[in-house]
Amino acid sequence: MQTFKDAPVLKRIVALVRPYRRRFAWTGVLVMVLALLSWIRPYLIRLAIDEKVAAGDREGLLAIFVAVVGLVVIEAALQFFQTYWANWVAQSVTFDLRERLFAHVLNFRLAYFDKTPVGQLVTRHVSDIDGISNVFSNGLLNAVGDILRLLVVVVAMLLVDWELALVVLAPVPVLVWATRIFQKAIKSSFVAVRNEVSRINVFVQEHVTGMGVVQAFHREAAESAKFDVHNAAHRDANIRSVWAFSVFFPVVEMLSATSVALLLWWGVDGVAAGKMSLGVVLQFVLYVFMLYGPIRQLADRFNVLQMGIVNGQRVFALLDRQELMPISTALDDASGDDDAFIFEGRVVFEDVWFAYNDEDWVLRGVSFEVAAGETVAFVGATGAGKSSIIALMSRFYAHQKGRITIDGLDIASVPLPALRNGLCVVPQDVFLFSGTLRENISLFDDGYSLEQVKDAAESVGAAAFIEQLPGGYNYDVRERGLMLSTGQRQLIAFTRAYIRNPAVLILDEATSSIDSESEAMIQRATARLTQGRTSVVVAHRLSTIRDAQQILVLDAGCIVERGSHEDLLAMKGAYHRLFELQFSSDA
Repeated sequence: MQTFKDAPVLKRIVALVRPYRRRFAWTGVLVMVLALLSWIRPYLIRLAIDEKVAAGDREGLLAIFVAVVGLVVIEAALQFFQTYWANWVAQSVTFDLRERLFAHVLNFRLAYFDKTPVGQLVTRHVSDIDGISNVFSNGLLNAVGDILRLLVVVVAMLLVDWELALVVLAPVPVLVWATRIFQKAIKSSFVAVRNEVSRINVFVQEHVTGMGVVQAFHREAAESAKFDVHNAAHRDANIRSVWAFSVFFPVVEMLSATSVALLLWWGVDGVAAGKMSLGVVLQFVLYVFMLYGPIRQLADRFNVLQMGIVNGQRVFALLDRQELMPISTALDDASGDDDAFIFEGRVVFEDVWFAYNDEDWVLRGVSFEVAAGETVAFVGATGAGKSSIIALMSRFYAHQKGRITIDGLDIASVPLPALRNGLCVVPQDVFLFSGTLRENISLFDDGYSLEQVKDAAESVGAAAFIEQLPGGYNYDVRERGLMLSTGQRQLIAFTRAYIRNPAVLILDEATSSIDSESEAMIQRATARLTQGRTSVVVAHRLSTIRDAQQILVLDAGCIVERGSHEDLLAMKGAYHRLFELQFSSDA
């Protein structure tokens, strides 16, 4: 029953080979040819003993020796091409599937990444796909070849002496039963192993990333104990699979020895009675080893296939997830060119309601308008909904009620690439990729020359510290940009935004984590960058938004006040209280 349940997954795995079906087919042909040649060597050895050795025919014996050597060379050459082509196909499938999966995940809504551990996604992209590739390199065709070799050997035995063949094959039904039990046991153990691998990846990735917190709070021993639990579960799952192999292989050896014993018992009597020759007995001994060898190998093939099916279920489940943010819309039909959407930057929210989960509303009926070229700032306590507004503008999330427009167009109807080309977000937590400063500013876009990168850095005020670094713009910031300070990373983020010249600039508390000197530089760069450009600012420091044409105060997802800095202070309301609290604490 389980085999039928796995069939759809195996079918999808096999379908991955379609672009390489010719080479895969030739590999299959080589597998079959090797299987069909398997009966010849024992036959030649029987011929040598019964006809050449018995007759003292040295020349005939030499001819058979040459034939055996030639056959071995041919089989070796065929085995080389079969192995090379099978692994070539496997690596090609791995390349395609990994590329397809990564491209699929790149277009997921941010909400998916909010609830999915990074280590789990790493497991899907690396070890799970490697497990699928093994189906082609050391699983499917090899299993077919082993089964075909078994059939060839059995037919050869029956044709030589059917009675002796039946005696030798007597233990095989027991072996088939044992193999079936082994297959079921190994399937459940492999599921457990893959689950524990995923959990360990998640744990290690999370704790390496948060190592500073672990060490700062002296939690090394406690976290080590947690890891021991995960590691022990992984060990135990692997031991269960090892146990299955430890039982199966001795069973195969016992049954193999039983077949040889039955062969010798029956064969000796036959030779003594003159019913069969010594060559036939030796031929059957070789056939027995050829029979049980593929059976032992089939256990490994089952291993690979079961692991591939488990991995395939995980990878296909991720590929089948419908977490994509719509990219193409009705307006795509009007123009497939994203450059056709040149925005002026007028942004309007009309009675917008938004919740991350069900109807746990983060925004409640938010309405405002930002004229083209105007700067609007959002202030409020943590959790008031400030960052949610800019997430909706960028369509990282979709609102449930209301309407959001840019230049009169509903953003849900604007092609996503065009929308995000017209917007640029400078986040509070800047993420830099492994690579040079130039690559992080251009985001690996070769369309930006070094001179453009330098001009942008000069305008923002980042050039001064960049030119002092070893290698300047070719300085390697390493993973997550940890070679730079928080203020330096923030300046790189501003340079990254400046070089793109967006119609709408979004600053998400971009100065909340930097020192006063860096803040002064960013404020000067911001003044130049926002000139004549629509700017949406989520502010932590109220001093940075004094010149905003419009300030909106949020509380519990609602706009409770709006106006200029002076107007809001004069109201003596929520903004005034925030201002007083901040500047009294700064004092």
